[in-house]
Amino acid sequence: MRRSPRSEDTQQLGAAAEHAAELWLQTQGLSTIARNWRCKLGEIDRIMWDRNTVVFVEVRSRSRSDFGGAGSSITFAKQRRLQKAAELFLMQHPPLQRHPCRFDVMLGSGTQPAQWQWIRNALNNF
Repeated sequence: MRRSPRSEDTQQLGAAAEHAAELWLQTQGLSTIARNWRCKLGEIDRIMWDRNTVVFVEVRSRSRSDFGGAGSSITFAKQRRLQKAAELFLMQHPPLQRHPCRFDVMLGSGTQPAQWQWIRNALNNF
């Protein structure tokens, strides 16, 4: 099935936002473990190290706020899927299970770090 041009544009903007967020997080001392890790439950945008902590990063960017800001799209159901996907990732990577984990969220519009908000430990620990 072919996607609409708008859908492709949205995907490209999302990929650019994820890349910009990753680069900015790297300037804050985090390093990348995995990008766009997918499983049957969905996708984790970035998985990174913050010292000895495994950080699961959800990147949300909105060009308009008509339907709420970027954070409004992270529903309880989305949080549960992220947690379950993270558990599956850790099951597939046993050495990482020994480390503390957290979920961070990068919220913003555009690809400039000044337009982003980094929320550490945004979801409940599991």
